[in-house]
Amino acid sequence: MKIPILYNLRSLRARPTATLTTALGMALVVAVFIGMMALSLGFQAALVETGSTENILVLRRGADSELSSGINRDVANAIAALPFVAKDASGKPLISPETFVVVGLERRSGGMANVVIRGVSPEAFDVRTGIRITEGRTFRPGSGEIIVGETLVTRVPNTEIGESLRFAGRDWEVVGHFEAGGSSFESEVWGENELFMPVFRGQVFQTVALRMEDPSAFEGVAETLEADPRLAVDAHLEREFYANQGTLLGDILRFLAVFIAGVMAIGAVFGAVNTMYSAVDSRAPEIGVLLALGFKPRSVMASFVVESMLIALLGGLIGCLIALPINGLVTSTTNWNSFSEVAFAFRVTPTLLVAGIVFALVMGVIGGFLPARRAARRPVVEALREVGS
Repeated sequence: MKIPILYNLRSLRARPTATLTTALGMALVVAVFIGMMALSLGFQAALVETGSTENILVLRRGADSELSSGINRDVANAIAALPFVAKDASGKPLISPETFVVVGLERRSGGMANVVIRGVSPEAFDVRTGIRITEGRTFRPGSGEIIVGETLVTRVPNTEIGESLRFAGRDWEVVGHFEAGGSSFESEVWGENELFMPVFRGQVFQTVALRMEDPSAFEGVAETLEADPRLAVDAHLEREFYANQGTLLGDILRFLAVFIAGVMAIGAVFGAVNTMYSAVDSRAPEIGVLLALGFKPRSVMASFVVESMLIALLGGLIGCLIALPINGLVTSTTNWNSFSEVAFAFRVTPTLLVAGIVFALVMGVIGGFLPARRAARRPVVEALREVGS
């Protein structure tokens, strides 16, 4: 026979203070675990969404980041003439040679932030279809105008429409704000590449972004580009390139999430052990009656493990509720590949919430096992003697 779960629920209600204290300890562990994992997910999502599976990013051979790359104008023109580059309705190649530099700008909150200044061609908005002007307009060629990513506006002063942002020894007029689906582009300043080139690195682009005519032919296109001795370039699928930039930091954040939560979980498990040992000792007569009624020791053990898991489940649910408000909260960190600041939002996903509850249940099983085994091994005669006393 199995002991009804209603017995465990009534037992928990009979000692609410101990139950709630233990559950809150587990809830704190779950909330920290979910928060750290949401930080990692948000950062990686921001980089993954920066790229497209239809685009190729071309860098100088051997360059491992946009910042360290350099492609001259002749190479960019040669790439634009290749047959696998997609064309727009007018037959113009969908290719965007770009400059990429990092400058220090003052934060609204104080201190300096390393911000990406990206020079693009007018075709960039067709190559990267996720870019959308949310306020104002895009820059006009030859005008010294710039547009600013939405998340950067909230962090850097002088980025409102009509204001001027100063870098590279001159003022640049802000004429628009843009969003990019939450990607790292929203942490950048965009302007015309032909104006940025002379004031930064001379007549050299850092990268060339292009839309493929046939996105399924990436392997062949990359092989063709890399095999051409005139170009001396490496070709990357854009989405994979940006996703790989976040791999190291994402792994570190996940490790910290597991490590910190693991250390805290040790304390929570000890709390569960103490609670369950106390329950076993105070309910010795009940255990004797259950055994005398014919319930097997394994049923008694399973019952106390289930009781510990119920406490853990309560803690897991409370922890999820504590963590939910951080979903969408914007923060920032440094992209170690470009040494620039990237803003992103915490991502609390349903999968992450389920993982938090599973984590709590594991703590419950570990915390309840030894007390449950003690309850199951209690001699029936000894337990019944306590009933009589």
